[in-house]
Amino acid sequence: MSINTERDVEANMQIGPTDQGMVRIFIEAGGVEIPMDFDPEEAEEIADELLAAAQAARTIK
Repeated sequence: MSINTERDVEANMQIGPTDQGMVRIFIEAGGVEIPMDFDPEEAEEIADELLAAAQAARTIK
């Protein structure tokens, strides 16, 4: 499997702050729940990576 392998899987994703000052990305798919907590600096790095990936994807089409 790689990032380019397509899959037909439904998932729900929620993103928000926790009461502990962390940023949580919560993914639920097929009865599996994956909570991932990041400190605010890590969350900003992830946001930067998402923006960079979006820009790169625009150049492909």
